[in-house]
Amino acid sequence: MASASVSTGSTPQALHNVFVYGSLLADEVVRVLLKRVPDSSPAILNDFHRFSIKGRVYPAILPVENKKVTGKVLSGITAPELDILDTFEDVEYDRHTVEVSLVDSSQKLKAHAYVWANSIDPNLYGEWNFEEWREAHMNDFIKMTMGFVEELELPESKPRVETYESFYKQSGDNSPMA
Repeated sequence: MASASVSTGSTPQALHNVFVYGSLLADEVVRVLLKRVPDSSPAILNDFHRFSIKGRVYPAILPVENKKVTGKVLSGITAPELDILDTFEDVEYDRHTVEVSLVDSSQKLKAHAYVWANSIDPNLYGEWNFEEWREAHMNDFIKMTMGFVEELELPESKPRVETYESFYKQSGDNSPMA
């Protein structure tokens, strides 16, 4: 096992690893959220499955034996950036510490991952596909994310789920909510 580990301390200098597997695979989305694109490495999370979610364009992961989720590890995430990611993932996800395997070196390391909070959600189905998302939904998702970031700066900001739902209600035909 690698010596790199996720810091759980609350010191401002603590840096974190975060495993991403959905919309945050797109550097463009990460740049809007964090104002930078952190270093990253392709990684695999074993014994999890990435589901599509009815009425949503982003995925969910849950533990499923003998499955795996490909994604990447964002490294060097600061405590304030982790707070932004926590707020972005909102109440739909719980942050867990998981062990991932880096694709390039097979090195194992600990990382935070956002796991779907409702493990018996009837809206989960199939397998979510990043390339399909990139083609069909990324541009609107970036616009929604920009609105979320603007909301964060307001004294009474809306939760991300509310920002998502109000954005897609306004955007009409592209709405996955229909």
